[in-house]
Amino acid sequence: MDVSVDQVTGTVDLARTRARGQLLEAGLELFGVYGYAQTSEQALCEVAGVPEEVLWEEFGSREGVLMAIHNRVTTKGLRASEQALLSEGMDDCPLGMRFRRLFDAYVYAVTKDLREARVTFVEVLGVSPAVDEHCKRWKDLWADFLTGEAERAAVRGEVEERDHRVVVMVMVGTVHELMAHHSRRARRARPEEVSQELTTLGLEMMGIASPVE
Repeated sequence: MDVSVDQVTGTVDLARTRARGQLLEAGLELFGVYGYAQTSEQALCEVAGVPEEVLWEEFGSREGVLMAIHNRVTTKGLRASEQALLSEGMDDCPLGMRFRRLFDAYVYAVTKDLREARVTFVEVLGVSPAVDEHCKRWKDLWADFLTGEAERAAVRGEVEERDHRVVVMVMVGTVHELMAHHSRRARRARPEEVSQELTTLGLEMMGIASPVE
């Protein structure tokens, strides 16, 4: 029986997708439980059940797996925050409540799996210039997102009209530091506790003295 090119291509694509998924799940388990520095490419491939050549072809190195996991988790957090801001009644909420709902959605999304939180906020630190640049691009994207929200708050008269970009960039960096701190702690704070900290921080940096409890 003749086999079409499309059938062969589809089979290869399916195998590649499966191998990528196995490497990502192995990376999440090993990096998120034992640490990135303690995980060799050989161990990563053994747990994933794929040859090392597949790792090199799909991700280039274990560093590529690390950045792919970071991408996945950070995208999840951003999408959750966007959905929170688009939820019914959000436009009528005061700024403090909008911040709280945004951070509730974000924190829950990125900490539901503690391995994901550790990889995203701890294991990516100090790995290489390439990983640092990767994380910086994500922080810049978050700064754009939150600057837009600050500008909308200024239009509503909730905050002073000024260039909020610098304050927001500092806020984004501080948020990541707080998330890294909580991801390292032996006793993990509840998501609502972390969200309250971030809400208080955000409002104070925006010049609002009375955060919502």
